[in-house]
Amino acid sequence: MHPMLNIAIRAARSAGNIIARACGQLDMVQKLQKGSNDFVTNVDKEAEQAIVAILKKSFPTHGIVGEEHGDYGNSDSEFQWIIDPLDGTSNFIKGIPHFAVSIALKHQGKLDQAVIFDPLRGELFTASRGRGAQLNGTRIRVTALPDMTGAILATGFPFKAKHHLDSYSKIFNSFFADCADMRRTGSAALDLAYVAAGRFDGFFEIGLKPWDIAAGELIVREAGGMVCDFTGGSNQMKSGNIVAASPKVLQAMVKGMRPHLSETLAK
Repeated sequence: MHPMLNIAIRAARSAGNIIARACGQLDMVQKLQKGSNDFVTNVDKEAEQAIVAILKKSFPTHGIVGEEHGDYGNSDSEFQWIIDPLDGTSNFIKGIPHFAVSIALKHQGKLDQAVIFDPLRGELFTASRGRGAQLNGTRIRVTALPDMTGAILATGFPFKAKHHLDSYSKIFNSFFADCADMRRTGSAALDLAYVAAGRFDGFFEIGLKPWDIAAGELIVREAGGMVCDFTGGSNQMKSGNIVAASPKVLQAMVKGMRPHLSETLAK
């Protein structure tokens, strides 16, 4: 295993322990609203600090960007960590047991290492560039469907960008007519990990942030899948609009959403 991936796993498990312990004391969790339909807790912040402490100790010259604190400095480094200490905060707050720690490393602008850790199920999704993707050390692959027939697709509702609801609804309706069923779980990181593991056949969402996407994107790619924006391009990290699936399902999804894209979503 790549030594930097080993450190990322250690950091993810440390954050996961903090989150798992807090699950038994949800009445003690401090919740703040940081934006429209966007919440943060003291647990998010404590988990992020645990990750940052481990990364800084091991790699003091690396750059780090976290969801809660932002840039931790040294943005000129060729190594940049992108972390989401608790993806699925709303699930966590409500006691819904579906959330994860997400940590990715970019080297010279390219995704290089990735960890998504579900602390309640003990599931560790990992990937190193060029070395494949694993779930608890066992190789995983995306499904090999020829199209959306029989597919289970995952999505996230645009609850932070409701001005896109009309376009989203049209895309959803188009997909629902062609696939077997749809899921909305509340954690983009786990949705992407589940695509990589073949549990979902595809995933799409509007308006995500780099820390929502980074680790899952590498894991999907290393599991044989593809990741793109809504036009089939590679602007998903900037636009936040992402599609992930096996190659043929992704092609069908991009084709199906194209007629329903607003001018903004088509960028």
